[in-house]
This record gives sequence, C-alpha cells and structure tokens, in this order.
Amino acid sequence: MLADKIYQDYVTALKAKNKEKTSFLSFIRADLQNKAIELKKDKLADEEVLTALKKLQKRLLDTKESLAQSQRTDLIESADKELALLEEYLPKPLTDAELLKIIDEAISQAGASSMKDMGKVMKEVNAKVGVRADAKKISQLVKQKLTPK
Repeated sequence: MLADKIYQDYVTALKAKNKEKTSFLSFIRADLQNKAIELKKDKLADEEVLTALKKLQKRLLDTKESLAQSQRTDLIESADKELALLEEYLPKPLTDAELLKIIDEAISQAGASSMKDMGKVMKEVNAKVGVRADAKKISQLVKQKLTPK
C-alpha cells in the first residue's frame, strides 16, 4: 500500500538523518492520519491516499504561487523540494493526447452531443482518470469537445 511505502521512506529518511525529507514525510503521514480519523477508518485505501496527496499537491502549488507573488525565493525553493518529493508518490499525470482519447471514448459511451450532457461525460472521465489529471483541465477539454463550432 502507498501509505506503507510512505512510512518506510519516512523510517529510511529518519535513519539517514535527512531532516528535510523526514519533516515533510512526517507532515504527509499526519495529513493521512487526519484523513483516516475524518473517515473513521484504521487505514486508508490507496485511492484515498492518492486523493489526499493530490489535495496536498494543489495546496503546495497555491502556496508556491503566492510566494512567487511576494518574491520569497528562499521559501519557493523549499516548496519546490516538497513538490518533487510528493510527486514520487503520485502517478504520472496523463498527457493531453491520452486525456483527449479518454474524453472521446466517454463522449461516445454517453452518447453526448451538447453541453447538456457534460455531467455524464465528466462522471465517466473522472471514473477512468482518477487523480491522474486535473479536474479543471478535464472540464475545459470536455467543454471544447461538446461546444458546437
């Protein structure tokens, strides 16, 4: 399980005395533990762990953006390191071509022909894609496909 891999990497970083990695992995573990408590579960399934990690990634990207606006280069470097570490645990994101192929399949399966069918298509695409693509990007591409030209 993904949570177990994070724990093993945490222990390895702890033994190697890698303070930055230990600190961030500890933060991830705490976030996952809070999510488990919130869902009233002992252990999270991999899909739930991925969802939590994706939310954390989004938060870090937002933080990095606000740091860039306030010109805090020292903290931007730290956020970059944390994002790189986090991306080790996330699946490789889909390319636009792969995403468009999945969207086309979903449109044909749902029999979608207009924007009225967008909800059906989005549901189908999100079920196939999971956390491997940003929902905002999916929505934008589906709108392009369903909007008459």
